[in-house]
Amino acid sequence: MLHRQILRASRSLTAQAVESRVPQTFRPSVNASRTAQRSAVPASRWYSESAEAKKEENGDKAAEAEDPAKKELEEAKKQVTDLTDKWKRSIAEYRNLQEQTKREVQAAKDFALQRFAKDLIDSVDNFDRALSTVGEDKLKENADLKALHDGLKMTENILTNTLKKHGLERFDPSENAEKFDANKHEATFMAPQPDKPDGTVFFTQSKGFSLNGRILRAAKVGVVKNS
Repeated sequence: MLHRQILRASRSLTAQAVESRVPQTFRPSVNASRTAQRSAVPASRWYSESAEAKKEENGDKAAEAEDPAKKELEEAKKQVTDLTDKWKRSIAEYRNLQEQTKREVQAAKDFALQRFAKDLIDSVDNFDRALSTVGEDKLKENADLKALHDGLKMTENILTNTLKKHGLERFDPSENAEKFDANKHEATFMAPQPDKPDGTVFFTQSKGFSLNGRILRAAKVGVVKNS
């Protein structure tokens, strides 16, 4: 009996001595390896699930690509887009052609009217010269001459008004004592005028004409030069 108790006590002491000799770092490594094995199981499951999802998505895309109705619909949409673009381009080209045609027609009309207006300028000038040669005293003395003068004056007014409707206008710079403008006036001589500043138009030798705002013929004028 005593011998058995002594044997048991010696065995327990031996076991405690062995456990005290094992390093402490060995036990956590064992636990860590077990933890890593446990965590690896869900990762493998997630990888398998994502792979299956990708396979299903690729399968759906392949099914869509193989669908003939969808292909025909896409081709029809492309054709509609191409036809719409061509239609818009055709409309833009047609409108540009219309604008260009209008400009060309207007330019042709302006050119034809300009040539016709230049031919009429001399006739208007002759009316003006004929009316200016008759003095007021002669008109008072001769009733027939006055009637003729009034008839010519009326004819001149009708002619100038008709030309004005078509854009041809006559201007006299000396009426308003305008400043000399090289774009509108042609200076034929210069003379001193003490009561007027330099560069003022004081005499009109022949009146000017403009067609639709452009100078058709510059007015020939006398300009003040005091210095």
